[in-house]
Amino acid sequence: MSEWLAMGITNGLKLPESFRGQVEDILEGRTDPVAAKDAATVVVLRDHDEHGLQAFMLRRVRSMAFAPGAYVFPGGSVDPRDGEAALAWSGPSPAEWGKAFDADETLARELVCAAVRETFEETLVLLAGPTGETVVDDTRGDDWEADRQALLDRSQSFGGFLDRRGLVLRSDLLRPWAHWITPKIERKRYDTRFFVAAMPAGQRARDVSTEADQVAWVSPAEAAERAARGEWMMLPPTVATLAELAGFATVADVLAAQREIVVQEPVAEIIDGDAYLVLPEGVARHYPQG
Repeated sequence: MSEWLAMGITNGLKLPESFRGQVEDILEGRTDPVAAKDAATVVVLRDHDEHGLQAFMLRRVRSMAFAPGAYVFPGGSVDPRDGEAALAWSGPSPAEWGKAFDADETLARELVCAAVRETFEETLVLLAGPTGETVVDDTRGDDWEADRQALLDRSQSFGGFLDRRGLVLRSDLLRPWAHWITPKIERKRYDTRFFVAAMPAGQRARDVSTEADQVAWVSPAEAAERAARGEWMMLPPTVATLAELAGFATVADVLAAQREIVVQEPVAEIIDGDAYLVLPEGVARHYPQG
């Protein structure tokens, strides 16, 4: 929502006057919030010899219904078939992921599969390999593109894709990072779990998505600064994640971090007659002020 780049307050963002009616309707019970869809997003990281820790980001095309023009991490909604139990799996079990994200085993499986699938669909980065100890070293080529298209149009399930190629999903390459829910005032809402992962050796991330018009490898600190200067539009979960990652020097440091996942859901309020989106402490300072 580009309007989030508005005048900041201590722990929130002032919304345009046009949002006041929506906020009041939600607060007073005249409108029921849209149900949030389960989703997963992955911060793909690498160590750069000159620039240090970097994250891969995409800018969503301005025709998108949700967050047009925003810089985001790869990710998207869960496909019901992501829960297929037959796919080959290595690393923490769905039950273990469920404990990390406070989800039942079925949803946890869906979230991990959605994280890996969506990352492949949007960047060609594939967190899977021929065995539980290896990873695919190159996903470029017409055959991989055909598989990507089949996943996009849902003519092929993610489990079917892995099975046909004899690949094992590497859940051990992911780490849980955060959990954000879209505010109730939005017409499109997502219940999103954030993961982090290292860029697999030999693979290359590139923009292969019709949903993005630009991509960038960027240090988390620089990306957060660009948001604060108003150069890059970002939603609060993205800004908060970048600000947290800016405190780490290497990918190994990020993957070794012990995280307690706390659900974050910004809340819209009427404050002194104006509509505000109240954010977790410290997030609003990363937005342009005034």
